[in-house]
Amino acid sequence: MRFEEIKQQEAANIMPTYGRFPVALVSGKGAVAKDCDGKEYVDFTSGIGVNSLGYCDEGWVKAVSQQAATLQHISNLYYSPVQTALAEKLCQLTGFSKVFFGNSGAEANECAIKLARKYSHDTYGAERGEIVTLRNSFHGRTVTTLAATGQDGLHTNFAPFTEGFRYAEAPTMEAVSACVTENTCAVMIEFIQGEGGVIPLSQAFVESLHAYCTENELLLIADEVQTGVGRTGALYAFQKFGVTPDILTSAKGLGGGLPIGACLCGEKLDAVMTGGTHGSTFGGNPVVCAGALEVLARVSNPAFLRQVEEKGAFLREKLEAMDEIADVRGMGMMLGAVLKTKEAKTVVAQCAAQGLLLLTAKDKLRFLPPLTISDEELCRGLTILESVLKN
Repeated sequence: MRFEEIKQQEAANIMPTYGRFPVALVSGKGAVAKDCDGKEYVDFTSGIGVNSLGYCDEGWVKAVSQQAATLQHISNLYYSPVQTALAEKLCQLTGFSKVFFGNSGAEANECAIKLARKYSHDTYGAERGEIVTLRNSFHGRTVTTLAATGQDGLHTNFAPFTEGFRYAEAPTMEAVSACVTENTCAVMIEFIQGEGGVIPLSQAFVESLHAYCTENELLLIADEVQTGVGRTGALYAFQKFGVTPDILTSAKGLGGGLPIGACLCGEKLDAVMTGGTHGSTFGGNPVVCAGALEVLARVSNPAFLRQVEEKGAFLREKLEAMDEIADVRGMGMMLGAVLKTKEAKTVVAQCAAQGLLLLTAKDKLRFLPPLTISDEELCRGLTILESVLKN
């Protein structure tokens, strides 16, 4: 199909919830995608942090294809060896003791919220169910995870929301403690606020928050939907910060391109969710788990993680050298660039026209390349960006 045919088909049949660029992608390999007319694009987005191994990685394709040809789906009423293998691998690599599988980051965060509230209700009483999150946070688009999200602009038109969330106005202990009441059960954070503008939390704040939660018997929930699975140069960002949350959520890059969500907890919480308290029809699907096992086998390798850090450092260095870029924020291969004069959305559109796929985060450019991107692909994309920024 030609692009105009695809565009017309989309307009006629799909709810207009996305501000799409005039690009219809049909194939890809590594960090390069092709559109319906055969034009190539260097991808610095990896499907918003999903294609951790890039497009059509051979090992991932083999794992997924073999599982699809063996058993594509079963109900969670039965045991799945590929699901149990993935759960064991995740727990071994992270130090957590139990995992629940869903289909997305929002579902992982829903599970985390339910887990925190049930633990607190069981331990302290039914009134203790409030959760503190941060302004500029993003935790999902379901009614509950949207309620947890500290961005008023995303709340318009969707009230009434799930109750029980309070928003700390800044990532400081003063702001968090001002929100904590006798009914607070948990604090939920992203180590780097991705959708909120690629804003990393400070080491001092994270350490103080961890100590505060421990002292006040509050659970610490880490939303690592975007920062997890090697994105920051560690398997999970909490390992970079040197603190272990009570609950960890993961998604995006874990599936390597297929939908998955995971909510992990330590021993204190591992018996809280019992039969019938939570569930998912597609969660832990065998094909998705096979892909995730391949991703973890590759990404957890220390040499692989060192390469992520090296590529991230190279990307940061090149971005900081561009005249139009005022500041670069983030970790590893999750970076945001503050522009001096240009509008980020305009730059992204112009880059797409020139063959480079980029993201925005608020008023910043956002970079989430595949973790396997080659030096040649990085340089090719940076050349396009620099050309756009100079014009």
